[in-house]
This record gives sequence, structure tokens and C-alpha cells, in this order.
Amino acid sequence: MFNLTQELKQRVAAENDEAYPLFFRLKFANDWALLSSLLKSDPEIKVQDKIELQLADLVKLLNPTTKLSIEESGEMVKAHLKGCPLEEYGTWVYYPWKKVLVHLLDEEEFIRVRTVRNLYKILPEEQAQLRTKKIGIIGLSVGQSVALALAMERIGGELRIADMDTIELSNLNRIRTSVSNLAVKKTVVVTREIAELDPYLKVVCFHEGLHNENIGEFLSGGGNLDLVAEECDDLKTKIHVRFMCRSLGIPVIMETSDSFMIDLERFDLDGCRQILHGFTSMENYNAEYISTNKDLLMANILEIPQLSERGQASLAEMGRTISNWPQLGTDVLAGGAITAQLVKEVLLGNELPSGRARLELLAHYKTAFSIQNVTRKNHNPV
Repeated sequence: MFNLTQELKQRVAAENDEAYPLFFRLKFANDWALLSSLLKSDPEIKVQDKIELQLADLVKLLNPTTKLSIEESGEMVKAHLKGCPLEEYGTWVYYPWKKVLVHLLDEEEFIRVRTVRNLYKILPEEQAQLRTKKIGIIGLSVGQSVALALAMERIGGELRIADMDTIELSNLNRIRTSVSNLAVKKTVVVTREIAELDPYLKVVCFHEGLHNENIGEFLSGGGNLDLVAEECDDLKTKIHVRFMCRSLGIPVIMETSDSFMIDLERFDLDGCRQILHGFTSMENYNAEYISTNKDLLMANILEIPQLSERGQASLAEMGRTISNWPQLGTDVLAGGAITAQLVKEVLLGNELPSGRARLELLAHYKTAFSIQNVTRKNHNPV
């Protein structure tokens, strides 16, 4: 007799923290053997092979002044292959968490096709410059949106991400992921999503978050980061990382999901600048002082009178009717995009000054709408 309870228990998926895809290039005999073995071992692996479509995109990119017919495109693809069998062209990328094998262009061609619609809002030389940059992202709620916005535009050639938490149901008002990812590490979820968008983009995970033993590796391992996007909840980490970034000359950006408050600290331009614009009044990192004065420090950093009305009301409910600082999905999504835009400008050498800015979206919209209506009302077409 079928026992549903027992069947459900038996089929509960085992925890799987695999975050990186596997690469196979079939022009190499060893990769051919490894992929053959993989497919033989698991008949449930799905195969997606759209390499011809990608090659058509590539030849279109290489011939922008010509409107190619299907036949002309096919002939150009054939010429581009130079006799190479289709299955040996490009790279086969296996995503173990999905059991999907995807046939893609090799790295350089893939990047060129995937970023062609960036032109000329991002110049080719700027795209090449951005590819050399290393960006750290600490905290993966707002940080998830920052990471994905950076990955989409390929701002940065390496992303280092740090968070110790797993996905909880209450995260899903602002983190774009599936309910099937509940209890999966946030670092794993973000890395997988980036890999499915661009498997060639390097992502380095710090699954335990940042602590005294690994913060130096995060900031400087393999070369200093070029910028840090700090979006964590832990006040000690928030302050500690700034002291270290100041000593290393690494700029820090933070977006707070209330009125799109953006903090930019250009420690690359001013190595003597007070951290967090002086709101902490701290000259050196002191963990004991932070623990003792946490509420005062947070109040000073947030500038409570400057928060939105609902932000202030929410803060008053902390520890009473809510346990965490509220964040809306719309705020987080837009904040991630705004942060990525500023990150790009800093990395391209635009000397944006240190400081704090707020974007009161509704107030700006109402002002712009009022001006627009007045302009239209007073406009007399000839």
C-alpha cells in the first residue's frame, strides 16, 4: 500500500551547496571522455544545444551593416566554423544543481555577444577596463540585487560575495529566488544565478560571512579589491570593513533601503577620511565600544530625523512588533541598480566625491510632473 507520508520523507532533497558549473571542451579528448562518463552515469541530465542560434548572433554582430537572410547567415556560420564539427565548437557547461548541460560559445565570443547591447552606452574600451576590476559585496539582500545588476552589465571581472545566512521565507519579499531554495546559503543562490546568466564570470564565495580570520583574504586575496559594496546587517562588520578599506585605499559604497540613501566613501582618494562621514566619531576600530553603544551608533549612522516617515515609524517598532529593519522589494531592486550604476562610474575613473545622497523618488516625480504640466499648458503649437 502506498504510504504518502513515508514517500515524502524519502524524497526530501538532500542539502546541495554546489554553486559552480563544470566546463567541457570536446576538442580535447579528456573532456570528451569526462562528459561521456557523466552522461552515462546519469540518464536524467537534460541537454540544451542552441549553439547555432548563438553563432547566428555572432555573425550578425560581425556584419552590422548587412541585413542577413537566413540562408546568408547559415553560410557565414558555416564559414566561421571552418570545418569544426558543431558538437566540438564552444563549451558545454553543466549545471549540477539543475542537471542541465548547455552548449555555449567559448568565453571571448560569449562575452562579446552577450554584451553587444551595452554598446555604446558602455564603450568597448570601458567594457575591457571593467573586466579587470574586482568587486566585493558584503550582505546578500540588497547585495543580491547589486551582484546581479553588476553581472548583467558585466561590471567587474571578479565578484567576491560574503554572507553567512541561508534563504528564509521572510527574505522572499526582496530576494528574487525560488521557494525551492529555502535553507540554501545565500552565497550559493547568488552564485548559481550569476552562473546561469554568465558561467565565465568569476565569483568567489565566502559562505561564512566575514570574520577576523578571513576579512583580509576577502579584501586582498589575489590582489586588493577595487571597490566594496557593503550591505550587511552586522554593525561590527560594517565598521571594521571600513577601517580596513581605508587602510588599503579601497572605496566603499552602501545603499540603505529608505529613500534610496547612498553612502560613498572614496578611501581611494582620501586615506584620512573619517569612516561613515564621521557619524560614528570613532578613530579606531573598537568591538567592545560598538557592542556597548550599538543603538546610539545606528541612530547616528542612519540620521533618524532624515529617514522617511514610514522608516522612522518602522524603527520605533523594532523589538516590539517587528524584529528586523523592513526592506521592500521595490526599494531593494531599484537600490541594487542605482548602486551598480555608481560602482561603474567609480571603476571607470569618474571622481565622484565622498558623501551621502538621498533620492526621494515621489517628491522628485511630483516636482517633475508639475513642471511638465506647466510647460505643456503654456505651450502654443504653431
